[in-house]
Amino acid sequence: MNQLIRKRNNRSGFTIVELLTVMSIIVLLISLLVPSLNRVKIYALYVKQRNHFKSIDTALEMFNAEWEGYPDSDGFDYSGLRYCGAMKLCEAMVGQDLLGFHPESRFRQDGFNGLKAPEGKDLYPARRVPLPLPNVVEESERERKGLYISRDNANSYKMSDIFDPMAVQTTFGPDSPTLPVLCDVYGRALNRDTGKNIGMPILYYKADTTKQRHDSENPGNSIYNYTDNIDLINLDLPFQPGFTHPMASRGVAPIGDPPMPASPEIFYEITRNKKMPVPKPYREDSYILISAGFDGLYGTPDDVFDFEK
Repeated sequence: MNQLIRKRNNRSGFTIVELLTVMSIIVLLISLLVPSLNRVKIYALYVKQRNHFKSIDTALEMFNAEWEGYPDSDGFDYSGLRYCGAMKLCEAMVGQDLLGFHPESRFRQDGFNGLKAPEGKDLYPARRVPLPLPNVVEESERERKGLYISRDNANSYKMSDIFDPMAVQTTFGPDSPTLPVLCDVYGRALNRDTGKNIGMPILYYKADTTKQRHDSENPGNSIYNYTDNIDLINLDLPFQPGFTHPMASRGVAPIGDPPMPASPEIFYEITRNKKMPVPKPYREDSYILISAGFDGLYGTPDDVFDFEK
């Protein structure tokens, strides 16, 4: 009897070979499952970004109906300050201080009403540090047209939340780090103040309907000018200092390496309407929105657009 019990006890456990076999199967199943889950996550974020673009599309159409035109997207304002398309889009949608677009705006980077600062009127005083008197902010807010897109849907952040403030200041000017931009939903960057994940800026390009070309060799004579956001694209990646986007004018290169050739051809290729027999862009009569996508890089295959490729 004792011998029988001992034999049964010996058979109740698993051998090392059996355990290793089971563990190998589990590891194999996980290795097959993780990529599938990652693809599902990427697709879910893609759908979310497309819905975000639809909200912005609706807001831009409201702006267009009220002002008989879409916001400009030039890389400069009319006074010569650097003020790229992504920044102008945000001002049009929510204002420079997120309290709404001011009807006297002429899209000046410094937020004045078109007269020479400081003699001109400060349209967005709530952006200033320190804050002016409360009555000044309240008076400005009463003059606004309101928000074309809600602050919750805008997903807006200051440039200094995303990029090195000194780099932003060097590129755009002393007051530019407090300028907001609309960001995508991917959360590729970290908020420099809070450490929370935030998206990359959404690039905005307005179509010049007086032009007919879609040509990387003649950006200024094309329907879309890729230089409208080049100053922002040229900033170092917030999640990988020393590197830039493939679509940057200096290319992707570590600090110390020679800059790469200008890459307007990337922009003109990814926005070209493949159904047309001659080079023409998508949405040649309105505007284009671009998200950097899951990898946070402008000019790569996972970029998201407000058109179906």
